[in-house]
Amino acid sequence: MSSTVIITVVTLLILAFSSSVILYFISQKFKVEEDPRIDQVQEVLPAANCGGCGYAGCRNFAEAIVNAENLEGINCPVGGPDVMAKVAAILGKEAVKSDPLVAVLKCNGAPENRPQKVEYDGAQMCRIKHNYFIGETDCSYGCLGSGDCVVACKFDAIKMDPKTNLPVVDDDNCVACGACVKACPRNLIELRKKAAKNRKIYVACSNCDKGGPAKRACNVACIGCGKCVKVCSYEAITMENNLAYIDATKCKMCRKCVDECPTGAIIEVGFPPKKVKVEVVEDAVQSN
Repeated sequence: MSSTVIITVVTLLILAFSSSVILYFISQKFKVEEDPRIDQVQEVLPAANCGGCGYAGCRNFAEAIVNAENLEGINCPVGGPDVMAKVAAILGKEAVKSDPLVAVLKCNGAPENRPQKVEYDGAQMCRIKHNYFIGETDCSYGCLGSGDCVVACKFDAIKMDPKTNLPVVDDDNCVACGACVKACPRNLIELRKKAAKNRKIYVACSNCDKGGPAKRACNVACIGCGKCVKVCSYEAITMENNLAYIDATKCKMCRKCVDECPTGAIIEVGFPPKKVKVEVVEDAVQSN
């Protein structure tokens, strides 16, 4: 009996040793050499894993950027220029400068502008509301107000305003990761070029209906009149599908379009109050 146990143990040891040797040679033959710079790049990344770069996470981004021929079109929105400069130094490549971006809501449908017509009594998620009905107002393009964008944001950059029931973006916290853009089922959030002092001029409307129906649905809707296009000296405004759009890369912040818009669909943010010009008319007195 004892000899049988000894033989069994020895046999198992021989099989285990043989298997380990075979596995070792197989691993050496098929092993994939990984560029050590991938770990170096990952170390300088913010580890947000937000997907704003277009990749599944920081590790995938590091792998892609190491294997890329150049850094053009590749950017970490959370880390910004500082992180990309470090990445470029590790890889010995030239960092491509990119303008900082910030999220903007293209809707101004507060209750005083877009009255509630029906009451929704279901799951409070924008994507579900969007799939089942046009919303609680007559505008089928406006914000649904359930805050999917707030849930998606990992940086505490968006909060719901209880008065307007619209999301409000904190420009200082926004890292332009794009999570809110993906979360909005109506494509109401856009990443736009961030200007100095957080100033913005944009069309806060996404209604593509013609003027009459759009205005009836919301008092501050864009009615597609085209007055803003005509008054812009920099060709920064275009009209498509009855809706005006301001290109932030061309806009010079002159604010002429804001004054020209008859419905107030164009919003200006971060500007000082305009000086009111007072015209003084003096009567000419002629003495005989």
